[in-house]
Amino acid sequence: MQTGKIGVTTENIFPIIKKFLYSDHEIFLREVVSNAIDATQKLKALASAGEFSSELGDLTVRIFLDTEKKTLTISDAGIGMTKIEVEKYINQIAFSSAEDFLEKYKDKAEALIGHFGLGFYSAFMVSKKVEIFTKSYQNGAEAVKWSCDGSPEYQIETIEKEKRGTDVVLHLDDDSQEFAAEDRIEKLLKKYCKFLPVEIGFGKEKEWKDGKQLETDKDKIINNPKPAWTRKPSELNDEDYKNFYKELYPESFDEPLFNIHLNVDYPFNLTGILYFPRIKNNLEIQKNKIQLYCRQVFVTDSVEGIVPDFLMLLHGVLDSPDIPLNVSRSFLQSDSNVKKISSHITKKVADRLTEIFKNQRPDFEKKWDYLKLFIQYGILTDEKFWERANSFFLFKNTENKYFTLEEYETLIKENQTDKDKKLVYLYANDVDSQYTFIEAAKAKGYDVLFMDGQLDSHFISFFERKFAEKHFARVDSDVVEKLINKDSKLESKLTAEQQTALRPVFRSVTPEKNNFMVVFEPMNENEMPVMITFPEYLRRMKEMSKSGSFSGYYADLPDNYNLIINSNHPIIHQILQQKDESVGKDVSVLEEKVSPLEVEKTSLESLHKDKKEAEIPQFEKDRLEELEGLIRELEDEKESVLANFGKSNHLVKQLIDLALLANNMLKGEDLTKFVKRSVELIK
Repeated sequence: MQTGKIGVTTENIFPIIKKFLYSDHEIFLREVVSNAIDATQKLKALASAGEFSSELGDLTVRIFLDTEKKTLTISDAGIGMTKIEVEKYINQIAFSSAEDFLEKYKDKAEALIGHFGLGFYSAFMVSKKVEIFTKSYQNGAEAVKWSCDGSPEYQIETIEKEKRGTDVVLHLDDDSQEFAAEDRIEKLLKKYCKFLPVEIGFGKEKEWKDGKQLETDKDKIINNPKPAWTRKPSELNDEDYKNFYKELYPESFDEPLFNIHLNVDYPFNLTGILYFPRIKNNLEIQKNKIQLYCRQVFVTDSVEGIVPDFLMLLHGVLDSPDIPLNVSRSFLQSDSNVKKISSHITKKVADRLTEIFKNQRPDFEKKWDYLKLFIQYGILTDEKFWERANSFFLFKNTENKYFTLEEYETLIKENQTDKDKKLVYLYANDVDSQYTFIEAAKAKGYDVLFMDGQLDSHFISFFERKFAEKHFARVDSDVVEKLINKDSKLESKLTAEQQTALRPVFRSVTPEKNNFMVVFEPMNENEMPVMITFPEYLRRMKEMSKSGSFSGYYADLPDNYNLIINSNHPIIHQILQQKDESVGKDVSVLEEKVSPLEVEKTSLESLHKDKKEAEIPQFEKDRLEELEGLIRELEDEKESVLANFGKSNHLVKQLIDLALLANNMLKGEDLTKFVKRSVELIK
């Protein structure tokens, strides 16, 4: 038996391996199994090159778990190692056999996985002792055993071993007993080794016999050595792609919309299949669904850096040997290849969408509700994607018709251009609650878009920045006459004084929890007498704040609405008449008291107009302050009289409740009172 020390630069290499070499200890299984696959692939390459003429035989890589002895064995029938190779590749850490092999067989070893040096030592993260039993494929080679207990010292000796290949035996340490469970190992194998290019057996298949589930002699193969992305697109049909999606996401019940098969060999190597999932209004739960592989070895499902952020919404697989990885293969480094790959994927996605839109537009429109969020996300975050996507981006109107940007502009240009030559895009985000406003717009000959998406507010702002001559307005943001200002304003039948008198009447019965500004607008008599609108700018800022695009300032502001009074509606004039009959005298008395005070106040202010503060006598300042207080008291009293009238007037309350109901804002006790009042008014 030979003993010695592993060629390392520090006595503390193993503690470092255990704690820091890999971010997750479970990665050891991927590394050791990958080495076994690597050794098998090397043997195949030698056979293909005519340098190995014996029978390849059964090349299945097998994993054995002994739960009693707490050992895990990874066994292959690959190239094996001689004693010299063990000393070179195992005892000298970070000197990889794969580098020598690739240099010698670089034209015939395209499928090799790679690092058999450092990766092997990940076994010590979970093991108190590791043994290697190996026999080289070379004629006359002696089998050797290597063992190490986690210190720099090792033992190596010649042994008897009938078959070529390598068995790596891990004696699990006390802190890693979780890996002595069969279901845990099977789960890890399916996570990291699901698509490795050599069959991997773990345990035996079971079958029911005589009412019992019994083991058979057949290996239970846990991987698919030839996944769909490694095959040519011409070899696959739609069903194959759907089946592979189910293989990737067995817990998903939704079928993808369609897929993109990537197959690039210059100027970098990239294969894979990306799927468009069915997403509508949730960005977050969709991410981390793309799996990254390196020559069929699972690396990570956190692909930030290689895939543009908006493409993270896609599902599927990417496989590339040209993506730089750190020692654990778990983190991407930023270099030129990554940027090229990222740009290429973006282009391929845009090209695929363009192709489907041009050749299968009816199908594209059916899937638009699921594609819209993804495409908007891309447009908002990637300028190059916008340049490609603006040809297939669709607007959908409230009648479920679809238009490209160019088609829709042609449709509305004549009727929805305002006096300032701006094109106004009207939209709704709730067809039911905004029905009244939509119908009013349609009666004017306007078309209304349906925009209820999570990113619609962001897209609207983006669109308006791109096209300064175009503007969006939600149909409930103003009365229909002012949504598209064409400078054809109606005259009001209410004087300014009458409007001032009615303002506290209506304000007195608006809901206290919201801010309402009472605004009088001259509209046609057949329009609603009272409407509630949502000012466009502030509402849009609040929506974007809630989605995290702005600070919480806007999101925390109370809701603000305009209570629009149709100053030409007969019912409003009826309420004005009722007001005059009920409290007109009281209001007149108060106004008569205010009038001389206003005259005196105006006179004093006129005297002070050209004087400096020090030149005004104190008694005049005191009198002016007194007058202002008296006027304020009388005005408050007048407003109180008018407010009390409004609160007692069923017609005023009914009109406001109707406006609230039209906006889906009348609920609970207020809705019950409205129903009862409606019955009483009908009697």
